[in-house]
Amino acid sequence: MSRTVAIVDYGMGNLRSVSQAVQHVAVGSGVSVLVTSDPDAVQAAERVVLPGQGAMRDCMHELQRTGLREAVLDAAATKPLMGVCVGMQMLLDHSEEQDTPGLGLIPGRVKRFRLEGLRQADGSRYKVPQMGWNQAWPTGGGASSWSRHPMWADVPDGAWFYFVHSFYADPAQAEHTAAHTDYGVRLSCAVARDNIFATQFHPEKSADHGLLLYRNFLHWTP
Repeated sequence: MSRTVAIVDYGMGNLRSVSQAVQHVAVGSGVSVLVTSDPDAVQAAERVVLPGQGAMRDCMHELQRTGLREAVLDAAATKPLMGVCVGMQMLLDHSEEQDTPGLGLIPGRVKRFRLEGLRQADGSRYKVPQMGWNQAWPTGGGASSWSRHPMWADVPDGAWFYFVHSFYADPAQAEHTAAHTDYGVRLSCAVARDNIFATQFHPEKSADHGLLLYRNFLHWTP
């Protein structure tokens, strides 16, 4: 297995920003970064990043159409896998967005924000999608629900990350929540299980703390 990070290109991810961020933190590490739509290249890589943006139904359709679904499932079973944004939502069982089945790798559902009538501390209404900076609070996701997941190494509690989403993950088991944020409701903004870690926010748009997460991913040994 080569020391390669494969960024899965199924036509639905923010590939340029993700690849630039991962390439930046990979400098001097001996790890090469490959944006690829080739299932064989994904299977040969040491680590895999699954980005995603847009509607989850479209993402799932394109993942199947391009022949990459099985390669992603294989990666989820055998090597470190990091999901980003809709790439995180796809890991769960099902989404309320157009009644869409997911990959079923982490038990749970993806729910729509229902924030009508709720107001923020400054009196303003919550807007959907949540678009902008919010804080993430690591809450477990490791061997113990009370432990900090190793992907959060050197990332402070309450670090700010950039979000753009109208739906959010609701894992069935608390141990699979690796961090939470608050936006009208407390929600899981990072999930984890075994060799899988994923974020609702965009690390590639989240300055130094986002880059640190990608750097941690390069060295994470589940």
